[in-house]
Amino acid sequence: MTMTWDEAVTRLTAPGGDFELIETEVGGSIQKVFARTPGSLRDLFAVARMYGDAEYLVYEDERWGFDRLTRQIDELGDALVNRYGVRPGDRVAIAMRNYPEWITSFAAVTSVGAVAVALNAWWLHEELAYGLEDSGSRLVICDSERFERVRDLIGDSDLDAIVVRHRGDLPPGAAHLEEILEPGARLPEVVVDTDADATILYTSGTTGHPKGAVSTHRAVLTALMGFACRAAVAALVDGADTAPTDETGEALPTTAILCIPLFHVTGLVPVMLGTFVSGSRLVMMYRWDPRRALELIERERITQFVGVPTMSWELLECEDFDRFDTSSLRSVGGGGAPAPPELVQRIEDRFSAGRPGIGYGMTETNALGPQNAGDTYLRRPTSVGRAAPNMDVMVIDGEGRPLGPGERGEICFRGANLIRGYWNRPEATAETIVDGWLRSGDIGYIDEEGFVYVSDRAKDMVLRGGENIYCAEVEAAVYEHPAVYEAAVFALPHERLGEEVALAVMAKPGSVIEPEELRRFVGARLAAFKVPSRVFVFDEQLPRNASGKILKRQIRDDILGEQGPGAGRI
Repeated sequence: MTMTWDEAVTRLTAPGGDFELIETEVGGSIQKVFARTPGSLRDLFAVARMYGDAEYLVYEDERWGFDRLTRQIDELGDALVNRYGVRPGDRVAIAMRNYPEWITSFAAVTSVGAVAVALNAWWLHEELAYGLEDSGSRLVICDSERFERVRDLIGDSDLDAIVVRHRGDLPPGAAHLEEILEPGARLPEVVVDTDADATILYTSGTTGHPKGAVSTHRAVLTALMGFACRAAVAALVDGADTAPTDETGEALPTTAILCIPLFHVTGLVPVMLGTFVSGSRLVMMYRWDPRRALELIERERITQFVGVPTMSWELLECEDFDRFDTSSLRSVGGGGAPAPPELVQRIEDRFSAGRPGIGYGMTETNALGPQNAGDTYLRRPTSVGRAAPNMDVMVIDGEGRPLGPGERGEICFRGANLIRGYWNRPEATAETIVDGWLRSGDIGYIDEEGFVYVSDRAKDMVLRGGENIYCAEVEAAVYEHPAVYEAAVFALPHERLGEEVALAVMAKPGSVIEPEELRRFVGARLAAFKVPSRVFVFDEQLPRNASGKILKRQIRDDILGEQGPGAGRI
């Protein structure tokens, strides 16, 4: 029997419920927290020992059981404390692509009370050097490629390196991972405080240097519990889907595919750490490739897919899509950017059992935020959904005053899952977190039922002749055109209007986009002032960052520099 939203929340969060909520002081204010939240990430990883030799991780041709994983966590934790002298509060950086050792490094670092600094694996020398210096990391655990980028920083400074999957000799100050592990060593006994710092994740840094977002153990674990609670509420409201089964009728184990970098909050928290909450399998991709993803979905019977909307779109657009069995999928979700309503319906139509889903979170919220999925998402494809019961959401005007249902303004969040601030950036922290509320910088509104609608990033909104134009709305209309593969709407300066609407677009293979025809197509769906006046047709994919988001600012800057790579100008 299904329930209303309020009935489901009450049942789950009431005293004695699976997700009982209590109030406690966090960072100087009273917050709602889950009574059964683990005390630290060390406690979370300890749960993995319960699963013995059950398969946990698949990476290319490697298969890791929980026992192998926990052995390496123990041995690396021992080396951190007894060889490198790492103590609670010390920062240890991780700079590598998605390898199994990324996970064991993160678990070992946080289990001994140190702070895991997740560095962007796409960064080059100067960016990595900045992150290491800014965080004050005393040790970096890196792969061979990242080591070569920071080699000159090792040995002559106070920075040491542990290098994974590296062949050949290493200079003083650097050591192969295998050389420092003592077989059979146990994880040192360290008391890890719930409100101690656990992670530093760097924001994308679209202007100036990126900021290190600092989260405590409580914040990360509260987010994980929030995701689990939100899923439980949805199951009671919409009805739980039938569990996927294999050819013999046996239930398939819950298996997630990791196609987002672990240095990104989505890959780290809801995907990777989420598998420890549920004890589920994790399949790691070497790099994103839609055809390879389809191969793995079929081979490993993936049940959960989480990516940015462009990844779901690319799965569906893969010319070999129909050749692969995707029937094991139960959830095809993501976040990080708005999903066009057409994509929501296409996921529902093309995957035999996979249901569409979306989440709206930030690095600063540990990825937790409103979520929408299944039938509810199909009914409201432009909404990111309702927030988990432990979070508060409101919309404010330019003066910081709360707005009512349906009124557009800046979306703000409050909850124990928020970062405690930016590393060594008190002014930036004070600007972003005001009276316990995190100002997202996103424009949107909340309806009378609590559904959140995100119009756009405030900085991406086009202000044309005094009219606010929300890029996500224009993009949704553009994506309805049958020839469009991907699109990005942004503002360009205009002498008379202040700003004009610009569109960067790429056609599907075998299709041709005529700018004027596309403008007429959009004009039939939106008011004239919202139709892009400048259309730039690209013959290659639009540039993205490491997490798959289209880099609108880069496209804009390239165009203002006379010519974007591969772009034609209208």
